[in-house]
Amino acid sequence: MQYNPGQRELTLKVVYYGPALSGKTTNLQMLHQLLDPQVRGRLMSLDTADDRTLFFDLLPVFFHTYGGLKIKIKVYTVPGQVMHHSTRRIVLSGADAVAFIADSQLSETRANTDAWNSMIENMRETALDPTATPVVLQFNKRDMPHVRSDADIDALRASAPHQIFTATAIRGEGVLETLCSLLQQAFRRVAQQHDVEATFGLGEAEFLRTFLERLAPAHADRLASLLAMGDAPRGGTP
Repeated sequence: MQYNPGQRELTLKVVYYGPALSGKTTNLQMLHQLLDPQVRGRLMSLDTADDRTLFFDLLPVFFHTYGGLKIKIKVYTVPGQVMHHSTRRIVLSGADAVAFIADSQLSETRANTDAWNSMIENMRETALDPTATPVVLQFNKRDMPHVRSDADIDALRASAPHQIFTATAIRGEGVLETLCSLLQQAFRRVAQQHDVEATFGLGEAEFLRTFLERLAPAHADRLASLLAMGDAPRGGTP
């Protein structure tokens, strides 16, 4: 978290992590389409010749709370390719929460596991506690053939303390749900660490209500119901 007292501006950083081609960039592209144009910034991306993310994508989002505090959310992706290990570590540094985007295809199970282990290692190397930093899992590409079964994913939900969502990001399914859960958990942790309500006059309820009303008004009711579910559903290591 960063705070600019002169501007009364609070910045949260969330990072989308995962193996190459799992749909991290697609998530950001769909978020950019789904969010209210008045509160989203320009989606910035650096790509290689084969269209894989080279460094990172950045989607800035900003809105004001009823108390006059400006909230800025920086949403990053990291490169999935193994050769960009140092870049992933740099982008991950200072994250308030992390979304792990797994590829649902059975053929990508090893890639998911390797990327997960890489994420845990990089979190430790950047002073992020993997047991304390909020992590949300998304199993993407549910529209593909030969994917992990719903029963398998349900079993994962019961096995470890991470929220888990299924998604078909290319159609926008599960994208907002993942972001909302990510921001809810990020704000909750930051609020506990820095006493945000006492310091800035901003509680979790107002943060979430303002986020839903300003960023995704067409989806506010559905997402509010999701967030009201609390810590469920949960999931495990992909």
